[in-house]
Amino acid sequence: MYKNSIPTLKKHTMQKLFITFISILITGFSFAQVKKDTLKTEEIVVEKPYTPTISDAFKIKINPSLESVTNFSKEKVNYSIFSIPVASTFTPTKGKAQNIARAPKEQIYQNYITAGFGTFKSPLLEAFIHTGDTRYNDYGFFVKHESSEGGVEDSPLNDNFANTRVDLFYKQFDREFNWQVNAGVQRKLYNYYGLPESTVFDTSFIDNLDEKQVYKTIYAGGKVDVEDGIFKGATAEVINFSDNYDSNEIRLLAKPTIEFPISSEIITSEFMVDIVTGKFQQEYNSISNLKHSFVNLGASPNFEVLRENLTINLGAKIYYSNDLERKINKFFAYPNVSASFKIVDDIFILLAGVNGDLIQNTYNSFANENPYISPTLNILQTDKQYNAFVGAKGKLASNIGFNFNVSHSNEKNKPLFIQNQTKTDGTITTTESYQAGNSFHVIYDAIKTLNFFGEITIEASKEFNFSTTVNYANYTTTNELEAWNLSPITATISGDFQKNKWFAGAKLFYRGETKDYVIPYTMPFENGSIVKNDSYLDLNLSGGYNFTDRLTAFAKINNALGKKYYQFNNYQVQSLQALAGITYKFDL
Repeated sequence: MYKNSIPTLKKHTMQKLFITFISILITGFSFAQVKKDTLKTEEIVVEKPYTPTISDAFKIKINPSLESVTNFSKEKVNYSIFSIPVASTFTPTKGKAQNIARAPKEQIYQNYITAGFGTFKSPLLEAFIHTGDTRYNDYGFFVKHESSEGGVEDSPLNDNFANTRVDLFYKQFDREFNWQVNAGVQRKLYNYYGLPESTVFDTSFIDNLDEKQVYKTIYAGGKVDVEDGIFKGATAEVINFSDNYDSNEIRLLAKPTIEFPISSEIITSEFMVDIVTGKFQQEYNSISNLKHSFVNLGASPNFEVLRENLTINLGAKIYYSNDLERKINKFFAYPNVSASFKIVDDIFILLAGVNGDLIQNTYNSFANENPYISPTLNILQTDKQYNAFVGAKGKLASNIGFNFNVSHSNEKNKPLFIQNQTKTDGTITTTESYQAGNSFHVIYDAIKTLNFFGEITIEASKEFNFSTTVNYANYTTTNELEAWNLSPITATISGDFQKNKWFAGAKLFYRGETKDYVIPYTMPFENGSIVKNDSYLDLNLSGGYNFTDRLTAFAKINNALGKKYYQFNNYQVQSLQALAGITYKFDL
């Protein structure tokens, strides 16, 4: 809610306004009575320019009172009208609509199908189709499949990849509330192909190794949005995540939201119920199974104060967490405060704040970040105690925007990926395919991070825009020697061009050096060594041509520089990849 923001004139200025207004009236009356004007013109000095907002139209609670120093007596004014009849020969003609030439509007279609094929035998299929009555309901589905037969040089194992996803949804629009239900499945195929180069593997070992890993996700959920009342809506989702090694994880996440006014402001509070339970069939170094179960209850009230140039968010996050496997109950409380101040409208805005959160780590989230982890993980929560930041954003010119900030955070149990110790010298057959120095596990450490972020965007013209980002992080660990597999610097440079029916884009990504810890076969932990993954540049290009509003041809080139870099230790990526296809848009 916006509080009243009505510029106020000082008392002497209001008096001058009132006197001038009365003077104009008397002057007008004096012309009717042929009287001499005895009032002088006054000058109005406005102390502050009036910048009205939409809220001014309906937020005025009290009418301002004007006090006058001088009282003017009323004078009797006599009016007379001298009428003269005028003969008119004007005959109006019937109006005729004038044709206005307008450029045809671009047709926006609601459905599309995309198909393509690329190097390394990489098919692509994507479709979004929906229909319904726009006033009452909407239902449809989304399908996507992308895969590659692989092509990493000198890899003795399969390095193919496949990702298939299907989503269904139904939406209902009512007068007082809207609701939606959705469900979907996803299957991701990866391979543990990153064998260490320092080990010589026998042909029989390679032939007997089943390097395939498949991640399967099944989910169902929904949400409701309410127009009026304290209850504003809720979201809920159930996710089942499993893999090719009989690992399984189920997560229930529900978030209702309420909103109620306090005076002229509003307090919004989101509640949370988060239940996670999962099981791995064995540990990495034993046949004992691993389990994790958490119940989290949370509330995050937020009070927003809006003024003419100042916005303040006052909030907090409160959690009750129960680690069922370790039988640990804890309460967590975090600040959630931020402020922005417009120094020069949208030209220069200062930002500052401090927040924190309890992050529920899951097998699903780790597999999305690093698909080459072993199904033998110790799942813990991350206690992000605080993240304090200060920065600025705005415009250096009408077409140049900027966003800079510096932050400092403190996290307990921050997860780090580190390579599993190999269980073979290249001849001894391992029990599982991920035990040959080709998988990663998760360790946790208390880490403080000093982070610098900068972004510049340039709209050079209607056809071309450009942006660049730089992120630098300085990690301070507590127990570990390094922040394993975390890069201290990342940067991107991207540009997009579109003219007539042609379009093109380019994005250059830079990732700095990362470090991992490798323990040789049968050696103790302290005999391990630090290995480095070199920094790399990855250039991605795209472009295409719009034949019609419906039909578009496109092409993409990934890793255009052909660099054979490593995303993780031993995991070299494919070299230059090219793909071309078409997109067809339509309405049902």
